[in-house]
Amino acid sequence: MPSWTLYRDGKTIAPGEVVAPGQRLSWPRTVGIGAQHVVAMFGATFLVPLITGFPPATTLFFSAIGTAGFLLITRGRVPSYLGSSFAFIAPIGAATASQGMATALGGVLVVGVLLALVGVVVHLAGARWIDVVMPPIVTGTIVALIGLNLAPAAWGNVQAAPVTAIVTLVSIVLITVLFRGLLGRLAILLGVLVGYLVAVLRGEVDFTTVTEAAWVGLPEFTAPQFDVAVLGLFVPVVLVLIAENVGHVKSVAAMTGENLDGVMGKALFADGLATTLAGAGGGSGTTTYAENIGVMAATRVYSTAAYAVAAGFALLLSLSPKFGQLVATVPPGVLGGAATVLYGMIGVLGARIWVQNKVDFSDPVNLTTAGIALVVGIANYTWSAGDLLFEGIALGTAAALGIYHVMRTVARWRGTSAEPVSPASVPGAD
Repeated sequence: MPSWTLYRDGKTIAPGEVVAPGQRLSWPRTVGIGAQHVVAMFGATFLVPLITGFPPATTLFFSAIGTAGFLLITRGRVPSYLGSSFAFIAPIGAATASQGMATALGGVLVVGVLLALVGVVVHLAGARWIDVVMPPIVTGTIVALIGLNLAPAAWGNVQAAPVTAIVTLVSIVLITVLFRGLLGRLAILLGVLVGYLVAVLRGEVDFTTVTEAAWVGLPEFTAPQFDVAVLGLFVPVVLVLIAENVGHVKSVAAMTGENLDGVMGKALFADGLATTLAGAGGGSGTTTYAENIGVMAATRVYSTAAYAVAAGFALLLSLSPKFGQLVATVPPGVLGGAATVLYGMIGVLGARIWVQNKVDFSDPVNLTTAGIALVVGIANYTWSAGDLLFEGIALGTAAALGIYHVMRTVARWRGTSAEPVSPASVPGAD
């Protein structure tokens, strides 16, 4: 079990210092920060089940269980909340539409098992091979094409209630720049609340299921089914979860000054196990949440004790069917406005990976890799092979990996690696 030592007097953080993962403030303050972490993850975690049609309370239940398991497996060394991963939205939506929710859960479970296996390999062999197989140009392209592939889904929800969608979208935009600190970081959640209020006033929300639901009870569980035809939709998600987890661990290490390389494999394994459990019972797959890094940066408290508290709060909320049904009443218009922002952000996060890692697009290998893979993903190319169906995300991911490594290998063999693209395509060229 993780254990925490009290930081100084447990009340005041000294200038220039942080509360390390293995430390904690006084329990009342730790509980308060844990509650902030619940609020920070709330909006994004619930948007995934709302968009995909999964039960929100069930997703929250497995999110809480997964977070607690993550803290146990990493022995409290990595502060992280495991919320719903947006990388699952497209494959879950496609699988649910063609085969049903149970089959989609089978895909989530398979992703979890694969990620757990990757965690074992990383723990035994180190994480260097991840950088070789998935350099920044490939990782950024995969993340970008997943977000942009979802654009039509956002438009579909916007069309259901354009006024509500626009109000939600504008609210998120304004809150982001009007407020500082935690409120600014909660722009999506607050924007959804504003849009929800407008939807209620416009008569777009039905509270019948809320009034009929019990106050206390277990969430709705669903057993998974397996169909090889949908696995091609889900496997690329493993690569995104690897990138997200590795990025999270590296970010926490940089902010706390601790060397967390030795716990990288455990973090991947823990997220894989959490996703496996979610798929086995009816929840959405999980990932480490960047939203909560904002809370840590604002408070300078990186204590994993706060995340244990957050997991407890989330578990209690998941055991209220009435609360779950209330969340489920969020109408399509609100989802459309929020999804427009979120999907676009996912796409831009891919570009952010390129920028942070100084990817050179004058290199024809990088340029071709990103260009082809993005078009395949955004246009949602499809290909069937027997019972297997591969769509834009799967094919775009395969294109990014295949094109990069084949071109790089051939370029090294031929000695053409240093040849730039034509000057006309280089920004700022004469």
